[in-house]
Order: sequence, then structure tokens, then C-alpha cells
Amino acid sequence: MGGGEGGEGARALDQTPTWAVVAVCAVIVAVSILLEGILHHLGQWFSKRKKKALFDALEKVKSELMTLGFISLLLTVTARYISRICIPAGAADTMLPCKLSRSSEHGEGHGRRHLSEEPAYFSCPKGMVSLVSTDGLHQLHIFVFFLAVFHVTFSAITMSLGRAKTRIWKEWEKDTSSITYEFSADPSKFRLTHQTSFVRQHASCWSKSTIMLYVVSFFRQFFRSVRRTDYLTLRHGFIAAHLSPGTRFNFQKYIKRSLQDDFKTVVGISPPLWASALAVMLFNVHGWHNLFWFSTIPLIVILAVGTKLQAIIARMAVEITEKHTVIQGMPVVKLSDEHFWFGKPHMVLHLIHFALFQNAFEITYFFWIWYEFGLRSCFHDNFEFIIARICLGGVVQFVCSYITLPLHALVSQVSIQYRHCSPMFSNYPTSVCTDTYFNNQTVKAIYL
Repeated sequence: MGGGEGGEGARALDQTPTWAVVAVCAVIVAVSILLEGILHHLGQWFSKRKKKALFDALEKVKSELMTLGFISLLLTVTARYISRICIPAGAADTMLPCKLSRSSEHGEGHGRRHLSEEPAYFSCPKGMVSLVSTDGLHQLHIFVFFLAVFHVTFSAITMSLGRAKTRIWKEWEKDTSSITYEFSADPSKFRLTHQTSFVRQHASCWSKSTIMLYVVSFFRQFFRSVRRTDYLTLRHGFIAAHLSPGTRFNFQKYIKRSLQDDFKTVVGISPPLWASALAVMLFNVHGWHNLFWFSTIPLIVILAVGTKLQAIIARMAVEITEKHTVIQGMPVVKLSDEHFWFGKPHMVLHLIHFALFQNAFEITYFFWIWYEFGLRSCFHDNFEFIIARICLGGVVQFVCSYITLPLHALVSQVSIQYRHCSPMFSNYPTSVCTDTYFNNQTVKAIYL
């Protein structure tokens, strides 16, 4: 029997004990207050530790969660009215994610839970069906919840892996205080460019060919993407361009703060990213296998970005050999926006942002399908493709978080018109910041 008409399995709220309603509401309220408290204390901890960028990132995550909550609320309030919108049956049979099953037209869909269909007093005219059933809207409701949970989870993973990578550079930063480093960076010391470690590693015979340079750069991103000589050379070039000679500057701490600034950008969800997510759902049509092909897009983007960043390092080494036969002290790399695509350093971070979001969305989509319809549902008719998708998703998340994003935080320092003086440096005295450009300005430094 239908809900509210005596059916013991589906009672309406007016036939449900008040103690049961209160018990459920109490649990939901308690969980919500606990989550809000955790986020609040996490924000306070970021503020006390002067982690302005992470605090802003947390605020952005909370804003995105509020947006998803509002979407969920709209789905709940408008579900009855949306389900009463009728469309021709022919239109309803097009672009289906699963093969058409006539049983689904009578409320016997593939979901793991089925809500009661529209009340008996409402039905679409003959030859018409509901735009989206009440059951379908409930499943969308669950999907929004999955988006919220996975958005927080993937954001935490991204930041954790990125910070783990920058910790490795802390030892290299300590080495800059050693006598060995002082000897290698001695301004009175002259040597041939090809004798320096940085040039030897990047400016070999293969670097004279643009194709070979990018081929080698492609593979180099997987094996020690940032070497000690790369870090020290970029550090030396940055300090030479922006600080006074002899300044004691903790470049690793500065890169860590720059990574936090990048993280603040990549946790947001812009309208174009929402459009890309909707495109994934739109073209998930039975027989097209588009979910697999969509999952390759983040991989291609991340590999292209990683290759470009490695090629920038190699190009700087080549420029040193082309302009100098003999150098004094350590090699000084030339800072220029021209190293980046179209001379726009910001473009690289936007591509990383797109790849991270698209990858996280597709993995979320997979787990939602698994939860709602089962692992071997019609959505996963080609299970080999599904396994490949998940493996690709894991690879992209790791490579992007642990390799590409930290590499970008380091290499982006060679741009002239990229980093801005952020309030995150307000706790460091004796520094000046007057412009959003580094060119001819004194950077807001982090002193040892």
C-alpha cells in the first residue's frame, strides 16, 4: 500500500512517532554542530599559526560546502514540482546512461533504494513521462552529498601530498648555510658553464632539439622532478633578482607559502568547472564509453603541464650556455614570463586546477554510482574500463599533488609578473611590499 495509507513499510511523517523524528533530527544536528566546530577550530589554528593562505582556502571550502548545501535544499524543496513536469516518452528515451528497460517506466529502476512514486492523484498524460522522477531526484540528492564529502577529502589529500614534497627541500635549504655551498656560490670563483651541475643535467646535446628537449622533460617529471641543483639554482636566481646581496632568506619556507597560495586557488569551483562537470554527466550515454575518455583528459593535462615546467628549467640552462661561456659564482637563471605558454604564468595554475577538479569529480561519480546502483550495474557494463578509470584517477591525484603542484610553486618563481605580496607575510618585519609585480620591487621576504 502507498505511504500514508496504512502501509507499515512506508509511513508518512504524520503517522511517525515523535520520538523517532526527534531522535533522527538530534543525530543530524549533533553531527552538523560537530563538523562546524571542527572547521571553526581548524580555522583558529590556521590563524594562530599565521597561515593566512590556508585559512582563506578553508573559508573557500566552507563556501563551496554552503553552495552544495543550497543545491541540496533546492532539490528537496522543488522535487515534487520537478517530478510533475511531463515530457514526451520519445524524448525521455534518448541519451540514456543505461540500456532502456521498460520496467523502469513503472517505477522499477536500477537504484538500490526506491521511493514511492508520485501520489495517485497525479500522473502524466498518455505518451508522456516525468522529466525526472522523485526517486531520481533523491538519487541526485545523494550525489550532492557525495560531492561535498569528496571535495573536502580530495582537498586534504592535495595539500598533504604537496606539503610532504616541500619538506624534502627543507634539508636543501639547510645546506645553503654550509661551507660547501658558500664555496660553490663564491662570487669570486670563475668556471665554465658546462662545468656546473645545473647545466650538465639540463643542457646536453639533446637540448639543442626542441622535440628532444620536450621528450626528455616528459620523462624527467617522473624521476626526481626537482633535483637539489634545480632547487639551489632557482633559489639563487630568485634571491639575485629580488633581494640584496648577502640576504639570509629561507626560500623553502617561501615556496611552502606559495604552495599554500596555489592551494587556495585550486580548491575553488568556478562556473567553467561546474560546466565541465555537467558535460561529463551529459555525455555519459550508454555505449559511448565517454567516462573512460573523459578520465584521460586530466591525465593529459597534468602530463602536459609537468612537461612544460620541466622544459622551462631546461630552457633556462640552455640560455645560460648560450649567453655565457664563463660564469662567476653560481649560475643565475633569467626570470621571464616568456617561458610560459603565451607568456601567462597563471594559465599553468588554471590548468592544474581544472585537472584536479575534473579528476576528483569523476572519481566521486564512480563511487556514487557504486553506492546507488552497485559495482556491476549497467553504468559499468565494461568493467575493464572502470578499473582503468580508477587507476588513472589515482595516478592523476598523486602526480598532480605530489609532483606537479609543488613543481609549479617552485618554477613559477622565475616569472616576473606572477607572485603578489600577500598578507600571509605580515608577521615578517623589515620587509617592504608596494606592488603586485616583482620586477624592480623588494619582495616581502622570509628571513632566517
